[in-house]
Amino acid sequence: MTQSPAPGELEPIETASRDEIAGLQLQRLRATLQHAYDHVPHYRQAFDAKGVQPGDLRSLTDLSTFPFTEKKHLRENYPFGMFAVPRAQVARIHASSGTTGKPTVVGYTAKDIDTWANLVARSIRAAGGRPGDTVHVAYGYGLFTGGLGAHYGAERAGCTVIPVSGGQTEKQVQLIHDLQPDIILVTPSYMQVVIEEFVRQGLDPAASSLRVGIFGAEPWTEAMRRDIEARAGIDAVDIYGLSEVMGPGVASECVESKDGPVIWEDHFFPEVVHPLTGEVLPDGEEGELVFTSLTKEALPIIRYRTRDLTRLLPPTSRSFRRMGRIVGRSDDMLIIRGVNVFPTQIEEIVLQHAGLSGQYQLVLTRDGLLDEMEVLCEVRHGAASDSDRGATATWLQARIKALVGITTRVQVLPPESIERTLVGKARRVVDKRPKA
Repeated sequence: MTQSPAPGELEPIETASRDEIAGLQLQRLRATLQHAYDHVPHYRQAFDAKGVQPGDLRSLTDLSTFPFTEKKHLRENYPFGMFAVPRAQVARIHASSGTTGKPTVVGYTAKDIDTWANLVARSIRAAGGRPGDTVHVAYGYGLFTGGLGAHYGAERAGCTVIPVSGGQTEKQVQLIHDLQPDIILVTPSYMQVVIEEFVRQGLDPAASSLRVGIFGAEPWTEAMRRDIEARAGIDAVDIYGLSEVMGPGVASECVESKDGPVIWEDHFFPEVVHPLTGEVLPDGEEGELVFTSLTKEALPIIRYRTRDLTRLLPPTSRSFRRMGRIVGRSDDMLIIRGVNVFPTQIEEIVLQHAGLSGQYQLVLTRDGLLDEMEVLCEVRHGAASDSDRGATATWLQARIKALVGITTRVQVLPPESIERTLVGKARRVVDKRPKA
């Protein structure tokens, strides 16, 4: 197991020249392409179909000739088909929600977990954390990468970890008040709820022990940063990640600049491409973020289309490039309280019930500081009494909670209640949330 740097120290690569970084990337990229080609049938077939071989990569720009990987490829190879090592060498499995009932499965060797812990530790140091700090982890634990990713990284950084997980807001405030943590890792929207709970309990959130908040798992704005910093009296920094690439810690902001997450380019090679054509765009131009892993063993990922829309920015506090704020997505995924939700997930569940027509709408609102989703659906003609509709709503609510992982309100309406458009294309999402 490698050791983290001493307090305040940076790893040499964080201050290396761009030529040194590019040389390391090229070396690691060649090895990753060969590893994927040799051990993952999907990549062998995809490379062959495109007429490229790992040896064709002679410069970093040659990566643009290799095929993209999309979430559908992970679903098509469910559960372990994208793994590049025998299943017995996989030390841990995580999973994230997808557009079908099957999750997107990702695996990690012991070395992968070691690398991940080091990068989250690096992210915590960038945010101002130091060995001996106490870290309150309020991300969810389990198949979601947030809780355990933050936990192992904080331990690697030499911190004391309080593994609270999500929910139980009153208890979160009690533990912050009593255990005096220095750093909190949580979604930004839930941090606002924690701040409100401080006030409800007659406590001043700005007087708490917290000095740094590391916020991720959902997009957030500069206005939200200012609000949290002013009300909680902390530095608020942004951390970025996704399970297909690793989890939290793919990129993270530096507290001294707060000018966009620094991409840890020694482990992840970023590109920004045109969402429709796939053409690689110059740094500074807005497009879809694409990542290629450089050091992963169990699940090497080649040109993964994140669907996040952003731009690559020049280095500032570190020698690595930064990513701008996520301005949207190139697909229809919703993020509700840090959980990825696809309308087609709800559609599949609705269609499991024989008494429902299959028509549905997702109505998004904001209750205080948290996003809410209400599911509207309708019974088939000739169905059911009001009591039956109530039972169906209860069933649907439970299925959504079990399969998607969020709590929703559900209304089962009479036939023909869901609006139809003149062209026959259903309006699946009605977003009533206030615009930022």
